[in-house]
Amino acid sequence: MSFYAILLALHNLNRWLVLLTGVWAVIQSVSGLNGKRPFTPAERRPVSMFMGTLHLQVVLGLLLFAYMGMQKIPVFAGAGRSSFQWEHLGLGVLAAVFGTLASTQSRKAGSEVGKYRAAALWSGLALLMILGAMPWFRPLLPHF
Repeated sequence: MSFYAILLALHNLNRWLVLLTGVWAVIQSVSGLNGKRPFTPAERRPVSMFMGTLHLQVVLGLLLFAYMGMQKIPVFAGAGRSSFQWEHLGLGVLAAVFGTLASTQSRKAGSEVGKYRAAALWSGLALLMILGAMPWFRPLLPHF
């Protein structure tokens, strides 16, 4: 198995972790907006895990993008439009920024509801960016 296939498989597998932790973070954050629960470390865990999987996804994606460029492998050859590679890259980085904001702003907010609100807002925006950046036209696990 080539380095390219391994990187692509890791990037593809991690996207499902990103989606799962993103949905978990949004559900956990929205459910705390009623102000009845304190924002404990256990409540913050999904947001932190979402941020971590997002950062890993960006690192894997950048490694994959660089390797494909060095090997002259076409990026998203099956995409409907040539700009998709840049949309994918830009939205992925933006999602990681929003995921980071979800984590930091939920930690720094002054009130419990403010912490949940920051986590819900930024995690939700990150999840939207991810859904827009995903190459839905690709198989779940190519090369397997």
